[in-house]
Amino acid sequence: MSTTETPDTNHFKVIVMGSGPAGLTAALYAARANLQPLVLEGSQPGGQLTITTDVENFPGFPDGILGPDLMDRMRSQAKRFGAQVKFEAVSAVDLQTRPLEIRTDEDRYLTDTLIIATGASAKQIGLESEKELMGYGVSACATCDGFFFKDKEIVVVGGGDSALEEAIFLTKFASKVTVIHRRDELRASQIMQDRARANDKIHWLWNKQVVEILGSRQDKIHAVRVKDTESGEESEYPCEGVFVAIGHTPNTELFRDVLDLNEVGYIVVREPTTRTNIEGVFACGDATDPIYRQAISAAGSGCKAAIDAERWLETASG
Repeated sequence: MSTTETPDTNHFKVIVMGSGPAGLTAALYAARANLQPLVLEGSQPGGQLTITTDVENFPGFPDGILGPDLMDRMRSQAKRFGAQVKFEAVSAVDLQTRPLEIRTDEDRYLTDTLIIATGASAKQIGLESEKELMGYGVSACATCDGFFFKDKEIVVVGGGDSALEEAIFLTKFASKVTVIHRRDELRASQIMQDRARANDKIHWLWNKQVVEILGSRQDKIHAVRVKDTESGEESEYPCEGVFVAIGHTPNTELFRDVLDLNEVGYIVVREPTTRTNIEGVFACGDATDPIYRQAISAAGSGCKAAIDAERWLETASG
C-alpha cells in the first residue's frame, strides 16, 4: 500500500501551471469537465493582474474591477467546481515520461496532461520607485491603462517597436507623450519610427536614462529624474505617468530544451489549437503570445487549452 500512496494522491488528470487569467480559466473549464485539475500558482499568484489596479476592459464589469479582485473571483470560481489550488512554484519537469512528472519547491506530482500558463513578465528598469508605484502612475501596458491618463503629460521609456506602439496608442488619451531613450537613435522598425515622428503629440528625450520616478501612491507621479548618458548630468522631467516599454520576457525557462520555443522564448503551439510539440502538453496565455497580451485573450486561450486537454484525454483513454 505504501508504495502506491504517493502516485495515487499526487496523480492528476490535469495540472495547470500558472494562475493568471489563462491558468484559472483553464482550471475552470477542466473542473467543469469533472477532471479535478490541480493548479500550481507559481511565484506570482494571479499573474500580472495582481500588480494592476483598475481593470476596465474585461467584459462583464462595466464599472471596472481591481486586478487582484478579478483574479480572486476567477480562483474562487475554479475552486467551486473542484479545482485544487496550491501556492507552489514548479522547479523541474520531466515531459518525456508517462505520466508526466512535475516537481515543485514542496512536492512531486504526476499528471496525464499539463497546461502551461506561466505568462510573461514585463521587463523593468529596476528602480525601487518603479516597483513601489507600479499601478499608481507606472504601467507596463498602454492598452490596459492608457484610459486613465486622459489629458495628462506622460513618458514612455524605451526605443523599440513596443515603445513606439505604446507611445502612438497613448496619444489617443494623453496631451503629451515623451519617449525617453538611452541612445540617440531608435531600435524600432523604420515604419514605426515614421509613424511616431509624424505624430505631433510625441516628443523625444535622447541620450537619457530614467534613474528615479518621483511621486508617491497618495500624490501620484510628478516627474522623473533622468541622467544624461553622455555627460552624466541629472535633471528632472515633469510628467504625470510613466510607461515602461522595454519588452517582455516569457516565463518559459523550464521548457527551453524540451518544448519548441521561438527565438525569444515564447512557446510555439499548433494553431488554432494549444498543442505543443509534446503529446498531452498544452500552452496558453502570455507564455505563447507576444502580440496581444490581454487578460481577455489569455482567458480565451485558457479555455481552448482545457478543451484540448479534455479531448486529448478522451482519445488517449479510448
